[in-house]
Amino acid sequence: MKVDFFLIRARLRAPFVFGSGSITARELLLLRLEDPGGQIGYGEAAPLPGYDGVRLEDVRAALEDCAALLSDGDVADRAQLLAACAARAVLPQAVAAIDLALWDLAGRRAGLPVWRLLEADRTTAADVEVNATIAAPDRAGAARAAAIARAAGYATLKVKVGIGDDAGRLAAVRAAAGPAMAIRVDANGAWSAAEAIAALSVLAPVGLECCEEPAAGLDAIAAVAGRTSVAIAADESTAAPGALETRVCDSVCLKIARSGGITATIEAARRARDAGYLVYLASTLDGPLGIAAALHAAVAVAPDRPCGLATLDAFDGAANPLPARGGRISVPGAPGLGDGLLEWYGVC
Repeated sequence: MKVDFFLIRARLRAPFVFGSGSITARELLLLRLEDPGGQIGYGEAAPLPGYDGVRLEDVRAALEDCAALLSDGDVADRAQLLAACAARAVLPQAVAAIDLALWDLAGRRAGLPVWRLLEADRTTAADVEVNATIAAPDRAGAARAAAIARAAGYATLKVKVGIGDDAGRLAAVRAAAGPAMAIRVDANGAWSAAEAIAALSVLAPVGLECCEEPAAGLDAIAAVAGRTSVAIAADESTAAPGALETRVCDSVCLKIARSGGITATIEAARRARDAGYLVYLASTLDGPLGIAAALHAAVAVAPDRPCGLATLDAFDGAANPLPARGGRISVPGAPGLGDGLLEWYGVC
């Protein structure tokens, strides 16, 4: 196969603020695989240093280490080729790019969407319910975003917390959202366990569906889960060894980039469910290939909560090829990961 890489830098409409910092642009690495017959598959690497501590240059080096394996590999034996690359690349963000490109290529060679390859006995895929994400650091901006999401038909909001004035912003969000909308908060591990317990006791009266990653690490999350009435979800901490084998809280939030692609996300969901967790999927501000991959995976996973995949509208410039309508996103039905995704990147 022929192997190519493209560096993408996508601007955000506004700073995206979260517990460990903020970003104004997103760097992604696009992987292109072309088989001897001219069929092409694309994958995306989406590391986010402030979130997962992985640098783009390290992911590129890992992918370059796999270039020879991909060039000489048998595309018909996708699983074996992916396993060989995973052993060499190690970084899950790099493995995710390879996994996505191989699934995209397999779907295009078969003339089927990836979800059909994952669920061969199904002929239709339901839309995936998603939440709207609010990262505005001020009350007025947060309330405005909540009102827009409510008018657009979302049933669930996710609000970033641990960024100052959490109680005031959440009160403004609840007032704008009304009593029926579910509100999920995400601290991105910004609090200590003691701080999280105290903060959630203050925030709980607004009515919370759950809190993602209130503190960093499984021990801290377990401590918070044992001392609050708010359901707790592990997010960043799901990358820790053994995180999915022993239940420490209510649910887990899985991500394509951090898990290592579609294949690994589905396997992670199976392990988490075996341990007693509820499962849902989300994005690390991925591009359309990453979002499409999560939508295909969702067909197999059947998430227990609305998924955090409605993030493409956060980007400036390119049109969103996977828009949410009424709080749901349609799973692509064209071969591979789907059509109309590549224009967003501006390289194809």
